[in-house]
Amino acid sequence: MENFARLLKESWTLVEEDRERLSGHFYARLFLLDPELRKLFPVQMSGQGDRILEAIVTATQTVGDPESFDEYLRALGRDHRKYHVDATHYETMGVALLDALRSTAGDGWNLEYDQAWREAYASICEKMLAGAAADENPPFWHAEVLTHERHGPDTAVLTVRALQHPLSWKAGQYVSVEAPRYHPRVWRTYSVANAPNDDNVLEFHVRTPAGAAGWLSGALVRRTKPGDLLRVAAPMGSMTLDHSSTRDIICVAGGVGLAPIKALVEELTGINRTRWVHVFYGARRREELYGLAALEKLVSAHPWLSVTPACSEDPNFDGELGDISEVVTRYGPWTTHDCYVSGSTPMVRATLRALAADEVPPEHIRYDTFGAR
Repeated sequence: MENFARLLKESWTLVEEDRERLSGHFYARLFLLDPELRKLFPVQMSGQGDRILEAIVTATQTVGDPESFDEYLRALGRDHRKYHVDATHYETMGVALLDALRSTAGDGWNLEYDQAWREAYASICEKMLAGAAADENPPFWHAEVLTHERHGPDTAVLTVRALQHPLSWKAGQYVSVEAPRYHPRVWRTYSVANAPNDDNVLEFHVRTPAGAAGWLSGALVRRTKPGDLLRVAAPMGSMTLDHSSTRDIICVAGGVGLAPIKALVEELTGINRTRWVHVFYGARRREELYGLAALEKLVSAHPWLSVTPACSEDPNFDGELGDISEVVTRYGPWTTHDCYVSGSTPMVRATLRALAADEVPPEHIRYDTFGAR
């Protein structure tokens, strides 16, 4: 297994810096082999088309950890049912993938690399298909928008009710969402911002990023209204509570990264009796701390909970000033805590560096990166 993982990672260095070319070749070859597959993808591929390729590549990087490899791929197989992908499609994708790798890598590619990727892809497909076959839930749920609240020009909080079938998720997980009325076949992941409930109601916090990747988020923020129907796919993600732990908890949230943190805190309000929980919540300016009032309401009802808000670009803010990753270090050390981190890629990376400098054991840290899934 060690040599197998080495070959995959070693060969990936030949194409890693030329991912755009790899992606272009993969999809061109895929649609040439089976033109009908084009119908499964959005009209505009930019920002959305690489999801399946990215998932395959990510999977190959986990083969050194068989337990995570198996769990990740089974969940991925369940999730990919929303694309209507079947065994024949996976076989075609494998041919396109190997062709794209050989073409992009050039003379550095060899037979050992080729065989390693063949075996890895076969294992990926086997586990994804097994995960899909074992799931008795539908490929996706239709969900009606119940409420929609704007918070400034680019952020909205909305609630939806999954229809027809119960939808089970864990606090801290995320789901894929499609708005077929506005952008058919475009799926994007959003963390569920509330703990599981009997009403089948999910809450999402959505912020519009720049560029093509923000098309769906833009529609959810600016165009969606109560009564609209969305599609919601199976929950994924492992940033969930460790119920066996007795350690105190810190949660670090940046922007709409508050969503899974809020869900975790909500779950704790129903079960926690012994663990202190501290939430650090950061944004650029005071008006972007859209969820602060709701957190403070929870604080008033639960003595074990505290919240520290911070702003990085608002000198008039009467709380902590600076990047939230810096603010966390002012209150440490956190070596005896379970740590949950959620926000933009730079924010998460900076916070992970701060926690590492504080010598927090990696196994005590769980995180969720917005904009990189």
